[in-house]
Formats: sequence, C-alpha cells, structure tokens
Amino acid sequence: MTTYSPSVPAVDPASRSASDEWNSRTEGPVFFTDGHHFHLMSSSDLETVAAEATGPLSVILQVTKRCNFDCSFCSETLQEPDPTLAALERIRDNLAGVPRVFLSGGEPLLRRDIVDIVDMFAGTVIGVPTNATRGIQHARALAGKVAFVNVGLEGPRATTNRVRGDYDKVMEGVRAFQDAGLPLSLSAVVYRSTLTALPFALQIADVLDAGKLKLILPLKKGNALDLAAQEFLTVKEAAEAFDRLAELRTAYDWRPALRLTAWTPDTEGHMIVVSPRGLASAWPVYDAPDLLEPLGNLLDESITAIWARYRFKRNHYAKYLGQSIHAASRTKRPPSERHSLRITHA
Repeated sequence: MTTYSPSVPAVDPASRSASDEWNSRTEGPVFFTDGHHFHLMSSSDLETVAAEATGPLSVILQVTKRCNFDCSFCSETLQEPDPTLAALERIRDNLAGVPRVFLSGGEPLLRRDIVDIVDMFAGTVIGVPTNATRGIQHARALAGKVAFVNVGLEGPRATTNRVRGDYDKVMEGVRAFQDAGLPLSLSAVVYRSTLTALPFALQIADVLDAGKLKLILPLKKGNALDLAAQEFLTVKEAAEAFDRLAELRTAYDWRPALRLTAWTPDTEGHMIVVSPRGLASAWPVYDAPDLLEPLGNLLDESITAIWARYRFKRNHYAKYLGQSIHAASRTKRPPSERHSLRITHA
C-alpha cells in the first residue's frame, strides 16, 4: 500500500542542498525528475497508486496574496493579510509527509522573510513560483534550499509585457537566479493571441537550461474575467498547439520538459491550494464559487484528514504524474531513479 514517509528530522539547512533531500529518500513508485515534475515508474499502475494514496503529491501554499504585477490573467485578485510565521509553522506541521510544497502567492518573494519560510519547510521538495522581480534580493539566500524556481514568462518582451508585466525586470531576476545556481523552470499563460510566441518561450527555456516549460490556460476568474472571449482556447485548439510546439521541440532539439494542462473533467479539482488563512481547497472546481471547493483548514487539522474528504484524488495523481495532460519529458537528461520520492504517510 502507498504510504507517506515520515517527515525528515530538522537539520541545519546550510549543511545540505535542496536536491540532497529527494536523492536520499527510499525508492518508491513515484520519483521527481530533472524536468521538475513527478513520474510514475513503468512497473506501477496509476489507478492503484491513486486509490491507495493517503495524501497528495503536491500542495500549493499561498504565503502572500500581495503582488507587484497586475497580470491580465490573474485569478488571485482578492487580498488577505499575510500569514504569520507562527501560522505557517502550524500549517507546515499539518503538511508533514507531503513530498512537494509550492510556496506561492501573489508574489512570494515580496515577503522579506521568504528565506525563513523556505528554511521552515526544509526536508520538502520546495518550488517557488515567482515573477523573478525580487530575484536580485533573494537569489543567493535561496540557493541550495529550493528544488527550483518557476518563473512566469510568456516569451518575447512585447508578449510578456502585454500579458504579465515587465520583461526586463523578470530577466534581471532570472540572471540573478542563474548566477546563484538556482534550478529554473518557466511557465507561460497561453492566449489565442500568444500562440505565435510559444516557440520563442521554449527557445528561451532551452537557452536558460530550464527543467521545463509549463503552459497554462487561463480560467475565468479575477482579472481574466475581462479577457476577450476569443483569447480562450478550446481543448482541441490547446492540443493542436501543444503538438505543433512538440514537433518544433524535436526539430530544433530544445530540451526542457514540456507540459500543458487543459481544463477537462480529468483535470478538474486536481490542485490543493492553501490560502494565507490556512483554508485548503480543491481547484479548479468548475461549478464552485470562485472555482474553489473548501476542504478544511490546515491550521486546525492534518493533510491526512483533509485528503480523506477530497474527491479528486485520481485527478490529482493523474495530473501530477503527467497522465491526464499533454506532456513531453526533458531530453538528454533522462529521469534518474536516484531522484525518487516515496509517497507514503504514517
């Protein structure tokens, strides 16, 4: 039966790199790859792993709702106070055993204490989604402590500036991350009007030696309610765009992993998002208010209890294992079993 490994005893974070943690875990059916995503061993069965799991592979924890960009697709426009370090410690304790935590926002690097928060989650595979504009301030302090930073970038300057924010500030932060030796991935929100920019986004990802390029379709919430209807791709159009980009990836030997999630019944509710108040919700649930289905509060109960009432378990595992989405693995650096993460929970 799939169980979670016990949480790792606290050690001096300065004494080890972020990658040491998953390299040292016991072998299991799921491992974490150089493409910064999970992969299921060929000898394992998704249905069995999902049915027997007693906790999630990945959780998104919003450490702030504040942001210095005003992205045209942003769904997180309603503000909340930042959680205190004490509240985050309580949430951390209740997330014990979850293999990966995204310390998200808003823009998480706006928190001056972000390194303290990262240290708090030592022993977990930590991803930090960021617009990189505070990279210069935090890059060196984050080095060796996070598995990767995931930088939002829609491609060339004009496209990124129109969709997200200041391309040049983003790239200043990206260079700071590179100088500090932080592993990078990129994510791009895809509109119909940005389809022609996707090859440039993948070229940039390749030049940066990014682990992956994650393509995201907007959802009608927050700022995205103001997007023109024609900007939203159909599921078929998204699949065709992915296939074209995958062909170019092969033709030009671009190496980052490539992933695209379309909003279908198989991906509904696959994310577990934790708000600054500790509220855990399934996202996106298409007929729920604000696309969020409440699950409980991680200030009050464990992720195991919340998982027990979560009704999208299969969708969660299928998505994070790349089986309900469009996915191509990183090339020239095949996943290694030494990066395995056992997914077990006492």
